[in-house]
Amino acid sequence: MAGHGTHTLSTAGGSPVTGASVLGYGKGTAKGGSPRARVAAYKVCWPAVDGSGGGCFDADILAAFEAAIKDGVDVLSVSLGGETFDYMGDGIAIGAFHAISHGISVVTSAGNDGPSPGSVTNVAPWLITVGASTMDREFPSFVLFGGNGLEGQSLSTAFLPKNKLFPFIRSLDAAAANSSRSEADLCLMGSLDPKKVKGKIVVCIRGGNARVEKGEAVRLAGGEGMILANDPTSGDETIADAHVLPATHITYSDGLKLLSYLNSTKSPQGSLTHPFTNLGSKPAPFMAAFSSQGPNSLTPEILKPDVTAPGVSVIAAYTNASSPTGLDFDKRRIPFNSDSGTSMSCPHVAGVVGLLRAVHRKWSPAAIKSAIMTTAMLSDNTGSRSRTRLWPPATPSCSGRVTYGPTKRSTPGWYTT
Repeated sequence: MAGHGTHTLSTAGGSPVTGASVLGYGKGTAKGGSPRARVAAYKVCWPAVDGSGGGCFDADILAAFEAAIKDGVDVLSVSLGGETFDYMGDGIAIGAFHAISHGISVVTSAGNDGPSPGSVTNVAPWLITVGASTMDREFPSFVLFGGNGLEGQSLSTAFLPKNKLFPFIRSLDAAAANSSRSEADLCLMGSLDPKKVKGKIVVCIRGGNARVEKGEAVRLAGGEGMILANDPTSGDETIADAHVLPATHITYSDGLKLLSYLNSTKSPQGSLTHPFTNLGSKPAPFMAAFSSQGPNSLTPEILKPDVTAPGVSVIAAYTNASSPTGLDFDKRRIPFNSDSGTSMSCPHVAGVVGLLRAVHRKWSPAAIKSAIMTTAMLSDNTGSRSRTRLWPPATPSCSGRVTYGPTKRSTPGWYTT
């Protein structure tokens, strides 16, 4: 019901669909990594009942692995994760080992607890563990002020009128009487004073609550728009969200420029431009800040993650049982959605595995993993080494290998078994 399974399954094996878009953005033909593949879904996660009992339990995970083996699948895409346990106590590691012994490749997500070192999960050596990076498609929306323009990202369908300026205010300066400045800085629900916010564009800081929820807090307080600025941990990673009001998401470094303008100007004002779809953006890819990083906390001599694939603002099929944001106040329903996480990067690689299995039916899971890793690229589309969200080059314990396009994976030249 949350849309997670629909999104990831269609990314791995969805058939081509023309005219796909998210609220009109990114319009084109959507298809999975192994288009027209025969797919099966195994439900292992359950919602809480009366506030308790929800989750993804090892008993259900192991049952799903057994069912998939019996069904004769060729690859398993497992967008699940959690705390790292000893292999003998890890349901995913145990189930995957059994599947691989039957010749089935198992691809897993690295986790979304980055950029902390040692946060990577699914570290068993027989798994293909996938981190998340950006891609060269963006949805820019600019912050205009004082003759400057800062590029942000947004999928908002609510627009401010052109050629009209609105007052800016930092959210911590608009704290409600019953809220702290730190709560207001994050634009928590109910933390903003409508008397101070009404008619203004509010600058909120990332963290603490959902990005789109911050915009709802601003909207309920009477704000005209929101600028979401990254905190230091998020660095230069920005995500296009389906905001409920005119809004854009800017980097940490650009946020510092904007806050400097607010602090040095008596009556700061500006506007937000309409988002649009931009293809071929540079540099790309770079590592997502949320992507969990190595080193491998259980077996340090085995590097994890293994590879990296697109996991930021990925467009794929979605459920009509949930809104694009998954938040209770959002009543919108759309057939395709943009989502981010290593759950989204995992099925990209699973799709490549599916294509390799179609071409090389006798290749073992180890051979397929080797072919993907030894043919992966290390550079971005500017020819430089792929970087992290704060721009130093990505190390193997951060990104593994970066992988794009399945064509050369089928003829790797050499591989290990």
